[in-house]
Amino acid sequence: MTELLELARGIAGRATGAEQIEAYVSRTRETDVKVHAGNVESLVVAGRAGVGVRVLVGGRQGFAWGGSLDDDVVEEALDEARDNAAFATPDEFQAMASPEDCRGDVVPLDLWRDGTTATSTDDKVALALRAEAATLAADGRVRAVESASYGDAASESAIANSLGVAATTRRTTCSVASFALVGDGVDTRTGYGFSAGRAFADLDVEVAAHDAADRAVRLLGATQPRTRRLPIVFDPLVTRSLVALIGAALGGEGVMKGRSMFVGRDGELVAAPGVTLVDDPTNAEAFGASPYDSEGVPTRRVELIVAGVLRGFLHNVATGRRAGCGTTGSAVRGGYASTPGTGARALALVPGSAGPEEILGGVSEALYVQSVSGLHSGTNPVSGDFSVGAEGLMVRDGAFAEPVREVTIASTLPRMLQEVEQVGADLTWLPGGAAGMTLLLGEMAVSGS
Repeated sequence: MTELLELARGIAGRATGAEQIEAYVSRTRETDVKVHAGNVESLVVAGRAGVGVRVLVGGRQGFAWGGSLDDDVVEEALDEARDNAAFATPDEFQAMASPEDCRGDVVPLDLWRDGTTATSTDDKVALALRAEAATLAADGRVRAVESASYGDAASESAIANSLGVAATTRRTTCSVASFALVGDGVDTRTGYGFSAGRAFADLDVEVAAHDAADRAVRLLGATQPRTRRLPIVFDPLVTRSLVALIGAALGGEGVMKGRSMFVGRDGELVAAPGVTLVDDPTNAEAFGASPYDSEGVPTRRVELIVAGVLRGFLHNVATGRRAGCGTTGSAVRGGYASTPGTGARALALVPGSAGPEEILGGVSEALYVQSVSGLHSGTNPVSGDFSVGAEGLMVRDGAFAEPVREVTIASTLPRMLQEVEQVGADLTWLPGGAAGMTLLLGEMAVSGS
C-alpha cells in the first residue's frame, strides 16, 4: 500500500501552474473456478494493476489510463490526460476533492483477510468441487448441478491529488455458489445457493448446497397462475436487486442530468412510512464497505429516504457542487480505467422487527417471488416502469402452497415503494453494493394464464 500511495503522490506532485492532477492507482488479484460433473470447467488466476490520471485546467478535464504501473506507462497516461484536457469543454462545477471536502472522521475498517490470498489454488478448486458434490447429496431429487463455482478478489488502491488529498483502501472478498437442477425437459427448475465472506474460512459449502437444492426442489411442478392483482413477498435476493435499482436512481449524476424518477422530489413522501433507505459504507459487514470513496473523501452514513421522505442523493465532488450541497463521499469507479461517478456501496433498507415466517403468516394469499428475469431490460430508471418475469410460490393462509412459473409482475418503482407494508428483520449482506431482506408489498399486477 505504501508503494501504491507513493506512486500516486508522485504523479499528483507533477502539477504545474493552474493545473490540478489526480492519480488513482490500483492492484487486484482474482481467482475464479467453475466446475461441472466433477471436473474443472474453467480456472482463472489473474492479477492486474494500473493507473488512472485526471488533469483539470480551467474547468477542462482530461483523463487517461494505463494497464501497468511501469514508469513509461504512467508517463504516457499523464501526457495523454494533459492533452485530452486541452480539447475538453469547460465545466465550472468540475473539481477534485479538497482537504475541506475531506473534513470529518475516518472510520477505521478492517476489510482484509490474509487467509484469502494465502489459500492455495488447489484448495479453492477443491472447495468448488465440494460444493457440487454437496448439492447433489442435499436432496435425492437433484439430478445435476448446472454449475458450482468459487471466486475471490483481493484489491488495493491508492489515490492522491495535487490539492493534498491522499487515501488508501484494501479489501478481500470470496464466495462459493451452486446451481441445482431438478425435473426434466420443460419442467426443469433451478435453484441458487451461495455463501460469501472476506476470508476463505468464512465460507460454508453446506449452506450454499442446501439452499440451492431447497430453492430448486420447491419449484417442482410449477404451473402458470391466473392473471390478477396480489400482494407480493420478495425473497431477499430479489429485494437486493430492487434496492440496487432504487439506489441507482438516487445517484447525483443521473439526478443532475434529469435521468431519474426522483428528480424534483426532495422532501416529498416517496415511499411508505415504514421505509428508510440508507447507504452506509462505514459498516464493515457490507461487502462494499470502504473508509474512503474513489476521490479520497471519507465515507459516511447517508440517509436517502427516512420514514418514506426523500432526504437526499448520493454525490461526488462535482455533482455535489452542481447541486449546491457538497459531496456525500459517494464517488465510485469501475476501476482505474474510469473517472469517478456516483453510487452506493452499502445500501440497505432499515430492517423491521418481523422475520420471514411472521411476514408470511400475516397474509392470507400472496405471491412469493423467488427469482426474477429481465430486471434491467424491464425497468425504466427515469419513469420507474417495472415489468419483469418471475417464478416462485403461492402463499395461502401464511404458508407456501403450489409453485408458479411464467409469471409477469408489473407496477412502477414509485408505486412499489408506496406499497411496502413490511420490511423483514432478516437483513442479509450479499456481494455487491446492496443488502436483501424479505419484503411485503400490498399489491402488484400478476400476469399469467
